[in-house]
Amino acid sequence: MRRKIILVIGAIFVSIVFITANATTAAAQGKSRGAGGGRGASPSGTGVDRGIGTSSDNSMGRADNGRGNASDRSNGRSDAGLDRARIASENLRSADSDLRRHPSLASDMHVNANDLRAGYQSALIANPNLTFGQYVAATRLAHNLGANNPNITRAAILAGLAAGHSIGQTLQDLGLSKDQAKAASKQVDLDIKQSRRRG
Repeated sequence: MRRKIILVIGAIFVSIVFITANATTAAAQGKSRGAGGGRGASPSGTGVDRGIGTSSDNSMGRADNGRGNASDRSNGRSDAGLDRARIASENLRSADSDLRRHPSLASDMHVNANDLRAGYQSALIANPNLTFGQYVAATRLAHNLGANNPNITRAAILAGLAAGHSIGQTLQDLGLSKDQAKAASKQVDLDIKQSRRRG
């Protein structure tokens, strides 16, 4: 009889431990699925910086160490790469805004806005500092001058800009005189201003 009572008490004790353990596990899982903690939470930031703001907290500082190591081991090249990507992304957003406000920038060159944007996006890979205005000017100059000056192409002008030269200097390097380059630059500025006025 005494042995039977001990077995019943033992069974009750094991059941209580089992129920408590399951309740604790369920509560912990419920917390992790709450607001901000579960998989549904969206990472902070957009574009190049998406998720960087929370990565340090989520990894208990390991993300900061990883970024620091990447910067050190690449002699700063990883930082430079992020900066280049950030600048290119900002320039592309600015181009999108410009094209929405001034659709004539594309139509006056007999191209659609998507093609002009796609060309600019490709050019940003080689030169993330290239502004949309410079790209439009290079495109117009190549169109205006290319027939009589086969060296003057959009790619050649963009290469000069990527090397740090002005449009005027690039045009001279491609065969125009100083006065011709100045006149061509002035004309293309006027063309672009007129396109912007038209919308």
